[in-house]
Amino acid sequence: MTGNDFDMTSVLYALSGFCVGVLVGLTGVGGGSLMTPVLVLLFGIHPTTAVGTDLLFAATTKTLGTLLHGLSQNIDWRIVCLLATGSVPATALTLFILSHLDLEGGTARHVITIALGVALLLTAAFLLLARSIRAAYADRIGQLDDRLVATLTILLGVTMGVLVPATSVGAGAIGVTVLLLLYPRLAVTRIVGSDIAHAVPLTLVAGAGHWYLGSVDWALLAPLLTGSLPGIAVGSTLAGRIPDLAVRTALAVILVIVGVRLML
Repeated sequence: MTGNDFDMTSVLYALSGFCVGVLVGLTGVGGGSLMTPVLVLLFGIHPTTAVGTDLLFAATTKTLGTLLHGLSQNIDWRIVCLLATGSVPATALTLFILSHLDLEGGTARHVITIALGVALLLTAAFLLLARSIRAAYADRIGQLDDRLVATLTILLGVTMGVLVPATSVGAGAIGVTVLLLLYPRLAVTRIVGSDIAHAVPLTLVAGAGHWYLGSVDWALLAPLLTGSLPGIAVGSTLAGRIPDLAVRTALAVILVIVGVRLML
Protein backbone atom coordinates (compact mmCIF):
# COMPACT_ATOMS: atom_id res chain seq x y z
CA MET A 1 0.00 0.00 0.00
CA THR A 2 1.46 3.38 -1.00
CA GLY A 3 1.47 6.46 1.19
CA ASN A 4 -1.22 8.06 -0.98
CA ASP A 5 -3.40 4.93 -0.69
CA PHE A 6 -2.97 4.99 3.07
CA ASP A 7 -3.87 8.69 3.27
CA MET A 8 -6.94 8.23 1.07
CA THR A 9 -8.10 5.24 3.11
CA SER A 10 -7.71 7.26 6.31
CA VAL A 11 -9.72 10.10 4.77
CA LEU A 12 -12.51 7.67 3.82
CA TYR A 13 -12.53 6.24 7.36
CA ALA A 14 -12.70 9.76 8.83
CA LEU A 15 -15.51 10.69 6.42
CA SER A 16 -17.42 7.57 7.45
CA GLY A 17 -16.88 8.47 11.10
CA PHE A 18 -18.20 11.96 10.44
CA CYS A 19 -21.37 10.68 8.68
CA VAL A 20 -22.05 8.18 11.46
CA GLY A 21 -21.40 10.88 14.06
CA VAL A 22 -23.96 13.16 12.43
CA LEU A 23 -26.59 10.41 12.53
CA VAL A 24 -25.75 9.60 16.15
CA GLY A 25 -26.13 13.28 17.03
CA LEU A 26 -29.45 13.44 15.21
CA THR A 27 -31.03 10.26 16.57
CA GLY A 28 -29.12 9.27 19.70
CA VAL A 29 -28.85 5.72 18.31
CA GLY A 30 -25.56 4.05 19.19
CA GLY A 31 -22.81 4.13 16.60
CA GLY A 32 -22.58 0.32 16.62
CA SER A 33 -25.82 0.12 14.66
CA LEU A 34 -24.20 2.25 11.97
CA MET A 35 -20.42 1.99 12.11
CA THR A 36 -19.98 -1.78 12.22
CA PRO A 37 -22.10 -2.43 9.09
CA VAL A 38 -20.22 0.35 7.26
CA LEU A 39 -16.88 -1.24 8.11
CA VAL A 40 -18.06 -4.71 7.09
CA LEU A 41 -19.97 -3.88 3.90
CA LEU A 42 -18.12 -0.85 2.51
CA PHE A 43 -14.55 -1.51 3.61
CA GLY A 44 -14.54 -5.31 3.79
CA ILE A 45 -13.30 -5.35 7.40
CA HIS A 46 -13.61 -8.75 9.08
CA PRO A 47 -16.76 -8.68 11.26
CA THR A 48 -14.84 -9.54 14.43
CA THR A 49 -12.35 -6.71 13.86
CA ALA A 50 -15.17 -4.32 12.98
CA VAL A 51 -16.99 -5.17 16.22
CA GLY A 52 -13.87 -4.91 18.40
CA THR A 53 -12.72 -1.62 16.89
CA ASP A 54 -16.21 -0.14 17.03
CA LEU A 55 -16.53 -0.99 20.72
CA LEU A 56 -13.53 1.16 21.64
CA PHE A 57 -14.79 3.79 19.21
CA ALA A 58 -18.10 3.77 21.12
CA ALA A 59 -16.37 3.83 24.51
CA THR A 60 -14.57 7.05 23.56
CA THR A 61 -17.63 8.83 22.17
CA LYS A 62 -19.87 7.65 25.02
CA THR A 63 -17.35 8.96 27.56
CA LEU A 64 -17.70 12.42 26.03
CA GLY A 65 -21.49 12.05 26.04
CA THR A 66 -21.46 10.96 29.68
CA LEU A 67 -19.40 13.99 30.66
CA LEU A 68 -21.87 16.32 28.95
CA HIS A 69 -24.93 14.60 30.41
CA GLY A 70 -23.28 14.47 33.85
CA LEU A 71 -22.64 18.20 33.84
CA SER A 72 -26.32 18.69 32.98
CA GLN A 73 -27.34 16.27 35.77
CA ASN A 74 -29.14 14.05 33.26
CA ILE A 75 -27.90 10.72 34.65
CA ASP A 76 -29.67 8.42 37.10
CA TRP A 77 -26.73 6.54 38.59
CA ARG A 78 -28.96 3.94 40.26
CA ILE A 79 -30.18 2.82 36.82
CA VAL A 80 -26.60 2.81 35.54
CA CYS A 81 -25.52 0.57 38.42
CA LEU A 82 -28.43 -1.83 37.92
CA LEU A 83 -27.69 -2.14 34.20
CA ALA A 84 -23.98 -2.68 34.86
CA THR A 85 -24.79 -5.35 37.45
CA GLY A 86 -26.23 -7.42 34.64
CA SER A 87 -24.15 -6.30 31.66
CA VAL A 88 -20.58 -6.53 32.98
CA PRO A 89 -20.73 -10.21 34.05
CA ALA A 90 -22.67 -11.09 30.88
CA THR A 91 -20.05 -9.30 28.79
CA ALA A 92 -17.25 -11.18 30.53
CA LEU A 93 -19.02 -14.50 29.92
CA THR A 94 -19.66 -13.66 26.25
CA LEU A 95 -16.00 -12.70 25.77
CA PHE A 96 -14.95 -15.96 27.44
CA ILE A 97 -17.06 -17.89 24.95
CA LEU A 98 -15.67 -15.85 22.04
CA SER A 99 -12.12 -16.57 23.23
CA HIS A 100 -12.71 -20.27 22.62
CA LEU A 101 -13.84 -19.74 19.03
CA ASP A 102 -11.76 -19.30 15.90
CA LEU A 103 -12.70 -15.66 15.38
CA GLU A 104 -10.76 -15.38 12.13
CA GLY A 105 -12.41 -18.44 10.61
CA GLY A 106 -15.27 -18.56 8.15
CA THR A 107 -17.74 -19.95 10.67
CA ALA A 108 -17.18 -17.07 13.11
CA ARG A 109 -17.49 -14.57 10.26
CA HIS A 110 -20.81 -16.09 9.22
CA VAL A 111 -22.23 -16.32 12.75
CA ILE A 112 -21.24 -12.78 13.74
CA THR A 113 -22.55 -11.37 10.44
CA ILE A 114 -25.92 -13.09 10.92
CA ALA A 115 -26.11 -11.95 14.56
CA LEU A 116 -25.30 -8.40 13.47
CA GLY A 117 -28.05 -8.52 10.84
CA VAL A 118 -30.61 -9.72 13.38
CA ALA A 119 -29.53 -7.02 15.87
CA LEU A 120 -29.93 -4.34 13.19
CA LEU A 121 -33.46 -5.55 12.36
CA LEU A 122 -34.35 -5.46 16.07
CA THR A 123 -32.95 -1.94 16.35
CA ALA A 124 -34.99 -0.83 13.33
CA ALA A 125 -38.13 -2.34 14.87
CA PHE A 126 -37.55 -0.49 18.15
CA LEU A 127 -36.94 2.76 16.26
CA LEU A 128 -40.24 2.45 14.41
CA LEU A 129 -42.37 1.03 17.23
CA ALA A 130 -40.91 2.74 20.31
CA ARG A 131 -43.71 5.27 20.73
CA SER A 132 -46.48 2.73 20.08
CA ILE A 133 -44.96 0.28 22.55
CA ARG A 134 -44.62 2.96 25.18
CA ALA A 135 -48.19 4.18 24.66
CA ALA A 136 -49.55 0.64 24.94
CA TYR A 137 -47.58 -0.67 27.91
CA ALA A 138 -45.98 2.19 29.87
CA ASP A 139 -48.93 2.69 32.23
CA ARG A 140 -49.20 -1.04 32.93
CA ILE A 141 -45.46 -1.46 33.54
CA GLY A 142 -45.44 1.71 35.61
CA GLN A 143 -47.60 -0.11 38.18
CA LEU A 144 -44.91 -2.73 38.86
CA ASP A 145 -43.20 -2.64 42.25
CA ASP A 146 -39.68 -1.22 42.50
CA ARG A 147 -38.02 -4.58 43.19
CA LEU A 148 -39.41 -6.13 40.00
CA VAL A 149 -38.45 -3.06 37.96
CA ALA A 150 -34.90 -3.34 39.35
CA THR A 151 -34.77 -7.02 38.42
CA LEU A 152 -35.99 -6.30 34.88
CA THR A 153 -33.38 -3.54 34.58
CA ILE A 154 -30.64 -6.01 35.52
CA LEU A 155 -32.02 -8.48 32.95
CA LEU A 156 -31.92 -5.72 30.34
CA GLY A 157 -28.27 -5.26 31.27
CA VAL A 158 -27.66 -8.99 30.78
CA THR A 159 -29.23 -8.82 27.32
CA MET A 160 -27.07 -5.87 26.37
CA GLY A 161 -24.03 -7.64 27.82
CA VAL A 162 -24.56 -10.46 25.33
CA LEU A 163 -25.51 -8.38 22.29
CA VAL A 164 -22.88 -5.65 22.53
CA PRO A 165 -19.64 -7.69 22.70
CA ALA A 166 -20.95 -10.01 19.98
CA THR A 167 -22.28 -7.39 17.56
CA SER A 168 -21.54 -3.91 19.07
CA VAL A 169 -25.30 -3.25 18.67
CA GLY A 170 -27.93 -2.97 21.39
CA ALA A 171 -26.95 -0.11 23.71
CA GLY A 172 -28.86 2.55 21.74
CA ALA A 173 -32.43 2.24 20.52
CA ILE A 174 -33.14 -1.07 22.26
CA GLY A 175 -31.80 0.01 25.65
CA VAL A 176 -33.48 3.42 25.62
CA THR A 177 -36.86 2.03 24.52
CA VAL A 178 -36.96 -0.60 27.28
CA LEU A 179 -35.82 1.92 29.90
CA LEU A 180 -38.59 4.29 28.81
CA LEU A 181 -41.04 1.47 29.50
CA LEU A 182 -39.57 0.56 32.87
CA TYR A 183 -39.28 4.17 34.06
CA PRO A 184 -42.21 6.05 32.46
CA ARG A 185 -42.10 8.85 35.04
CA LEU A 186 -38.45 9.64 34.39
CA ALA A 187 -37.59 12.43 31.93
CA VAL A 188 -36.45 11.21 28.53
CA THR A 189 -33.22 13.18 28.86
CA ARG A 190 -32.34 11.28 32.05
CA ILE A 191 -33.14 7.96 30.36
CA VAL A 192 -30.86 8.80 27.43
CA GLY A 193 -28.14 10.12 29.75
CA SER A 194 -28.31 7.01 31.93
CA ASP A 195 -28.14 4.71 28.88
CA ILE A 196 -25.09 6.59 27.55
CA ALA A 197 -23.37 6.47 30.95
CA HIS A 198 -23.95 2.72 31.21
CA ALA A 199 -22.54 2.23 27.71
CA VAL A 200 -19.12 3.44 28.92
CA PRO A 201 -18.26 0.51 31.24
CA LEU A 202 -20.08 -1.88 28.90
CA THR A 203 -18.12 -0.91 25.79
CA LEU A 204 -14.86 -0.47 27.71
CA VAL A 205 -15.02 -4.02 29.11
CA ALA A 206 -16.15 -5.43 25.77
CA GLY A 207 -13.55 -3.42 23.85
CA ALA A 208 -10.76 -4.41 26.24
CA GLY A 209 -11.78 -8.03 25.79
CA HIS A 210 -11.62 -7.74 22.01
CA TRP A 211 -8.25 -6.00 22.34
CA TYR A 212 -7.01 -9.01 24.34
CA LEU A 213 -8.41 -11.30 21.64
CA GLY A 214 -6.53 -9.32 18.98
CA SER A 215 -9.63 -8.00 17.19
CA VAL A 216 -8.98 -4.25 17.44
CA ASP A 217 -7.45 -2.29 14.54
CA TRP A 218 -5.83 0.81 16.10
CA ALA A 219 -4.89 2.28 12.72
CA LEU A 220 -8.60 2.18 11.84
CA LEU A 221 -9.81 3.56 15.18
CA ALA A 222 -7.91 6.88 15.02
CA PRO A 223 -9.43 8.28 11.78
CA LEU A 224 -12.90 7.06 12.80
CA LEU A 225 -12.69 9.13 15.99
CA THR A 226 -11.21 12.09 14.11
CA GLY A 227 -14.31 12.24 11.93
CA SER A 228 -16.98 11.21 14.41
CA LEU A 229 -16.47 13.75 17.18
CA PRO A 230 -17.16 16.82 14.98
CA GLY A 231 -19.93 14.81 13.29
CA ILE A 232 -21.70 14.28 16.62
CA ALA A 233 -21.45 18.02 17.31
CA VAL A 234 -22.97 18.83 13.90
CA GLY A 235 -25.74 16.26 14.32
CA SER A 236 -26.61 17.52 17.79
CA THR A 237 -26.90 21.05 16.40
CA LEU A 238 -29.22 19.90 13.60
CA ALA A 239 -31.32 17.67 15.86
CA GLY A 240 -33.93 20.28 16.69
CA ARG A 241 -34.31 21.43 13.10
CA ILE A 242 -35.21 18.13 11.44
CA PRO A 243 -38.40 16.20 12.35
CA ASP A 244 -37.42 13.34 14.67
CA LEU A 245 -39.96 10.94 13.14
CA ALA A 246 -38.61 11.49 9.62
CA VAL A 247 -35.01 10.91 10.70
CA ARG A 248 -35.82 7.79 12.72
CA THR A 249 -37.97 6.33 9.93
CA ALA A 250 -35.22 6.92 7.35
CA LEU A 251 -32.63 5.40 9.69
CA ALA A 252 -34.86 2.37 10.37
CA VAL A 253 -35.28 1.77 6.63
CA ILE A 254 -31.50 1.92 6.17
CA LEU A 255 -30.96 -0.51 9.05
CA VAL A 256 -33.49 -2.95 7.57
CA ILE A 257 -31.79 -2.85 4.16
CA VAL A 258 -28.34 -3.30 5.69
CA GLY A 259 -29.54 -6.01 8.09
CA VAL A 260 -31.11 -8.03 5.30
CA ARG A 261 -27.98 -7.54 3.15
CA LEU A 262 -25.79 -8.91 5.94
CA MET A 263 -27.99 -11.97 6.39
CA LEU A 264 -28.08 -12.94 2.70
